[in-house]
Amino acid sequence: MNTGTSQHTVTAFDAEILDLRKMVLEIGEKSTIAISRSIEALEKNDLELAKSVVADDREIDELERKIDALSIQTIALRAPMADDLRHLIATFKISSIAERIGDYAKNIAKRVPLVAESSHKIEPAALLPSMANIAAELVRDSFKAYADGDVDMTVSVWAKDQTLDHFYTSIFRSIITYMVENPAYISESAHLLFIAKHLERIGDHATNIAELTYFSETGRQMPDRNKGDDVGTIWEDQ
Repeated sequence: MNTGTSQHTVTAFDAEILDLRKMVLEIGEKSTIAISRSIEALEKNDLELAKSVVADDREIDELERKIDALSIQTIALRAPMADDLRHLIATFKISSIAERIGDYAKNIAKRVPLVAESSHKIEPAALLPSMANIAAELVRDSFKAYADGDVDMTVSVWAKDQTLDHFYTSIFRSIITYMVENPAYISESAHLLFIAKHLERIGDHATNIAELTYFSETGRQMPDRNKGDDVGTIWEDQ
């Protein structure tokens, strides 16, 4: 093989990997910001802010499409092996997860007008911003672990997700109790339940990013752990 051609191929491959990493970190940042803005809109009954979160989700979708296209192109043209292939596949999957996190933030924002219709303040709603802060922190940490190749941080994200799961269980029970005691506000309370569930799922997705980063860096799967959320448990493990 011509040495000059070989060097050009390696340089082009390195440039594509760098571009992919930059775009993945960008989509991670946009998704994290969307979480914070959607909860801010909920806190302040800010319909314009909620509307902008929904509109801005198109940027996240477009960025995911670009990452997908470049990932597929790089795999097809460069035929990466071993570690390079593992990192590329992880990057490809992480961008898809980030897009789903953005969708959850968008769905929270879409519920803001429905909750804002009521002049009544539902007490358990005051817990949601704290839960959202934990969810956003998990997403930020998962992308920092990806950026730095930090295996220890991936394990930390994996462990801290239990805090969010316990928070969700507490809020779920608080809202259900409130609905029973205040049947006139069942509709608004139901929207808050969905918002809490969206935040819990965001934490799960942050954990998925951490698991992919762990695999990308070590070549091993992260061990399973028990979920802290027992709300939906029907059958005990056999």
